[in-house]
Amino acid sequence: MVFANILQPLIDFFEAILRFFHDKGDLGWGTSIVALTLVVRAALLPLTLKQFKSMQAMGRLQPEIKALQAKYKDDRERLNQEMMKFYRENKVNPLASCLPIVAQLPVFLGLFYMLKKDLRLDICPSVNPIGTTNPVPCGSSNDSSFLFIPDLTNKATGAVLVALIVLYVGTQLVSSVMSTVSVDRNQRLLMLGLPFFFVVFIWNFPAGLLVYWITTNAWTIVQQLIVKKRLGPMRPPTPDKEQAGGFMGLGTLFSPKPASTGPAGTVAAGLATAERPKGRPSGPPPASPRKKKKRSGRRR
Repeated sequence: MVFANILQPLIDFFEAILRFFHDKGDLGWGTSIVALTLVVRAALLPLTLKQFKSMQAMGRLQPEIKALQAKYKDDRERLNQEMMKFYRENKVNPLASCLPIVAQLPVFLGLFYMLKKDLRLDICPSVNPIGTTNPVPCGSSNDSSFLFIPDLTNKATGAVLVALIVLYVGTQLVSSVMSTVSVDRNQRLLMLGLPFFFVVFIWNFPAGLLVYWITTNAWTIVQQLIVKKRLGPMRPPTPDKEQAGGFMGLGTLFSPKPASTGPAGTVAAGLATAERPKGRPSGPPPASPRKKKKRSGRRR
């Protein structure tokens, strides 16, 4: 409750926007949530552009960052100092990529409280007088439904829940793949695993909150396509990886690493080359021709 009181000014602000779309724009509550999402994401465009440029810079600097990590891999404190110095010299802020996500947290929390408390009776009013034995369920004859969702204020169940989770995980995976091109393999795998981790929590959220989340993921996908077309890729493309990467580079995540890479493989290859005699091809030696016996000139 204390947290809700702190956020109350923001809750009131976003509630006023929702009511404007619903009352003045004559939109349903579900469509009003979609409209609120689009307004928020449009307002965050300057932060998004800053995030994209920062990720572009991080992608270009990846070889130097990996060199520093290899150089100071045994000294964590020195590595952190050198990395901060490197970021300052190149005017790169690694935290800039988190700004749009952090900026959406107040909207997400505010919408959660609105759907659970402030707007619950407005979105899903009681359509039967108090004391009736068979109340009409929410969504049957009021404005609480949206598309296949019967009640935006309550958690989804059954096929509706499955459909919402599939839409959330699918859009989140695509947006994560498109947004994490400049990070290394392990971080990218972590980002791809987060949507499945969040499923444990979101199934208990109001369905309207999932509408917001799916809409913001769809915005991110379209936004990444447009920004990449105008500003270029986040990372300079590598021909070999681009050809073998498959759909959006997913093939490079799960492809096994070559056995000859790394110091051990290089040394082994060098020894094998050094032991091989020069001028002689590899493989088994050719069979020597059989000598014919000389026959004497005497006849028996």
